[in-house]
Amino acid sequence: MIRKKKFFGLEQNAFFTGLTSFFTDTSIKMVYSIMPMFLLSIGASKTTISLIEGIAESTASMLKAISGFWSDKIGKNKPFMVIGYGITAIITPLYALARFPIQILFFRFFERIGKGLRVAPRDSLISASVKQNETGKTFGFQKAMDNSGAIIGPLIAFLLLSIFPLNYQYIFLLATIPAILGVLTVVIFIKDVKSEKKESATKISLNRLPKKYYFFLFIIFVFTLGNSADALLLVKTQETGIDKLYIPFAYMLFNTVSVLFAIPIGKLSDKIGREKLIILGFFVYSVVYYFFGKFNNINVFILLFMLYGIYSALTDGSQKSMISDIISKDLKGTGFGIYHAVLGITLLPASLIAGVLYDKVNSTAPFYFGSAMAFIAAILMIIFAVYNRKNTK
Repeated sequence: MIRKKKFFGLEQNAFFTGLTSFFTDTSIKMVYSIMPMFLLSIGASKTTISLIEGIAESTASMLKAISGFWSDKIGKNKPFMVIGYGITAIITPLYALARFPIQILFFRFFERIGKGLRVAPRDSLISASVKQNETGKTFGFQKAMDNSGAIIGPLIAFLLLSIFPLNYQYIFLLATIPAILGVLTVVIFIKDVKSEKKESATKISLNRLPKKYYFFLFIIFVFTLGNSADALLLVKTQETGIDKLYIPFAYMLFNTVSVLFAIPIGKLSDKIGREKLIILGFFVYSVVYYFFGKFNNINVFILLFMLYGIYSALTDGSQKSMISDIISKDLKGTGFGIYHAVLGITLLPASLIAGVLYDKVNSTAPFYFGSAMAFIAAILMIIFAVYNRKNTK
């Protein structure tokens, strides 16, 4: 029996998909950490910022379901990853050409198409490459690498803003370098996990997904309806009067905490189950958003961004591991695709609601709304855990 080569205790695909995510998230978060300020500088309102994020995510999100479905059907994941990461690398330098918010919407839309193509096949590849009792650890590593890039990206953005004050174009251009490294990592190091083609997938896939999977998706929908784009958190932080130069640090702090906790929490989910950690994560989110609405103080916000990182570590990897546990091997691409599509599609109404509440009511309303929806989702998740326990006995 040939032993599979491991890197730092992880399967080759698991390690190098993590490295790909690190490079790509470094690029994306270099852009994302300054995007709200850049949009404000070219005349965008808070509602416009929310709509750009919502439309970009939602209109491209159906590709997540389609790419997952087709990766199951043809038995391959890597081609979708190469194209998806490639689109991000191509679009990133084009942000430097934008002079109006509508141009950013156009570029963000196509960049999110790249994400729509790659995410479900990537998660399916990871799930197929590891043993079930290691999915929590592996998706925790994936999350940690995502957020490591999300630490380095804002830090680089901060350093560049220090050297070139308010010159956002340099950041967009330099962000292309790690994006290209991400594509090269996929092409050179990641290998497809062979599986049979599913000729009948068009007829049976959705019917074969279990009821508890759809129940879980409904809970995710409820939660995401109050989970608007993080851009509003950065806008709210800017309103405390902090120098714009330091805004990327707030996002970096959130991601640093998430990195520190992602792998330990992933391992914990393998031992005690996913439900408990997702419930706790939703409650933490509810508290964080409530206090973002209640206060307008940078010292309070520093603590809240740290707690926000804990929420992220508790939920993201655990939710993906939950999907992996629920879905059979031959439908993982479809299952992950629909899951990511629900997240993306719901972001449009979530961002619209948050943006309108911010502009038309006040700066606290969207955060109170998000807090309430997270609390409701936590209660529904408790019901799900009870239902799941009864039906597995």
